[in-house]
Amino acid sequence: MLTPLGQSEGVISVEDWAEIRRLHKSEGLAIKAIVRRLGVARNTVRAALASDEPPRYERGPSGSVLDGFEPQIRALLAATPSMPATVIGERIGWELSASALRARVAVLRPLYAPSDPADRTEYRPGDIVQCDLWFPPRVVPVAAEVLVGPPVLTMVAAWSGFIAAVLLPTRQSGDLLAGMWQLLAGSFGAVPRMLVWDNEAGIGQHQRLTVGARAFAGTLGTRIYQTRPRDPEAKGVVERANGYLQTSFMPGREFTSPADFNTQLDGWLPRANERLLRRTGARPVDRLAADRAAMTSLPPVPPRVEWTDRVRLGRDYYVRVAGNDYSVDPTVIGRFVDVRCGLTLVTVACAGLSVASHPRCWDQRRTISDPAHVATAHTLRTQYRTQRAKGPATAHTAGEEVGVRPLSDYDELFNLPVTPAGTGNGAVA
Repeated sequence: MLTPLGQSEGVISVEDWAEIRRLHKSEGLAIKAIVRRLGVARNTVRAALASDEPPRYERGPSGSVLDGFEPQIRALLAATPSMPATVIGERIGWELSASALRARVAVLRPLYAPSDPADRTEYRPGDIVQCDLWFPPRVVPVAAEVLVGPPVLTMVAAWSGFIAAVLLPTRQSGDLLAGMWQLLAGSFGAVPRMLVWDNEAGIGQHQRLTVGARAFAGTLGTRIYQTRPRDPEAKGVVERANGYLQTSFMPGREFTSPADFNTQLDGWLPRANERLLRRTGARPVDRLAADRAAMTSLPPVPPRVEWTDRVRLGRDYYVRVAGNDYSVDPTVIGRFVDVRCGLTLVTVACAGLSVASHPRCWDQRRTISDPAHVATAHTLRTQYRTQRAKGPATAHTAGEEVGVRPLSDYDELFNLPVTPAGTGNGAVA
């Protein structure tokens, strides 16, 4: 209903209120003339002229069944502000609409929950690059009828808003560090003063970095800072970039392999960095030069980001890397081999010589075999079985003369007493 303008004049519409004020101020009509023209009460005209605001429609308050339960809800929230609405419903015996209870709890909870305001952050050129993982849906084929959704490492320069991203095989520490180095060296060409991460296990947890992450930061001369758990606002720039990738890059695309995914992503990112950002009022590509100039230069020696291990090669001449088995030259069975795993290649070396090289498999529980290794293993196995079939080698063949050495020669060799004559045959075969 419309709120009344007076106590006895009833209600008036916004149109009548505006017309009364126009007739009085623009045409100079008196109150009686306005009453005769519009057919309204005199007090209504007086109230319209005295009111500086138009009448508002207000619905009268209606009661709710929840009003009787509100004191109990308030008591529970005062004791435990984070108590879920479902638990509150069980405690108070609520058996009606769950949505109505959730709506009432949502109104009352802020009155008891402690506030945690988020400050606005001002970024300076070259200071911060925010890092995060974005997980696309399972649309990347890695084998016959096998689709996966591996993580995409997204890095955004906080001041310029410049986005760099690459698809990674896994979220393990070695792949994360290799991806960061690839983007810093290839897309940014410099090192920021700080790399901001969330509580990603491959980087560290509970404010303690992994050994690889500490070594990576030390080589680059930067700092890796991890935000508190469940605090996405601390890296909102990269969170918005992930949402932009999801809504602007993925729709309508098809991929044939992880390499094709990265190729399409590399072709799309330049257009993404040419859009105008509302946050900065500029294009990221236009601010990148100033951002890069404030960063430090890349280290002269690249950081060690590959996953490495040293194992003794077993009889099956395969090594396990990231959940897959890769064949190795079987001629080095029983010897120590050095395994290296990068983003695209798995290599094995023995005493500095390469004994295996395979493209990295992005699937799990696969066996990757080199035909040359399989053929060599077959040859070695055939030779071994043939040798065993011949039996152990004999000391001499029938009819062959065997040399005889006097026992006195061994006595002299080991400084033993000379054997008396006639106590033995004096010779040994």
